[in-house]
Amino acid sequence: MAKVKPSPQRRWPIWAARVAVATVCAWNLSAAVPFILAPARYAPEFEVGGAGGEALVRGMGILFLMWQVPFLPVIWNPRRHRACFAVILAMQAIGLAGESWMLATLPGGHEVLRATGTRFIAFDAAGLALLAAAYALAHRPVQPV
Repeated sequence: MAKVKPSPQRRWPIWAARVAVATVCAWNLSAAVPFILAPARYAPEFEVGGAGGEALVRGMGILFLMWQVPFLPVIWNPRRHRACFAVILAMQAIGLAGESWMLATLPGGHEVLRATGTRFIAFDAAGLALLAAAYALAHRPVQPV
């Protein structure tokens, strides 16, 4: 028996979800790769320096890279990989909450670090909003055509 292809009205939410998740993944990779390849350039934004600072920033880049693994099955099939989708939503929310807490508890006199934290918060807030919209699109009830 031949498999019937869904109509465009049923496919567009999945493709929109894929694009949204891929966009957030690309944003995350846009931080991961430079942190790994040129950590000395970014170390001052975290008020660290020398070999230890470079290792710290490179390590953050490696973590960002690792965190992209669950994005791949979600990009492939956002409806089927619901557990991975939940994981990336949770990771994004934890990142946003943690960064917000760190910024709120940062003492005065660290303006460069505060600016870096603010950029990470904006980045993760936008990513969380996009991922939540993608989840809603991918898991909305399918309407009969």
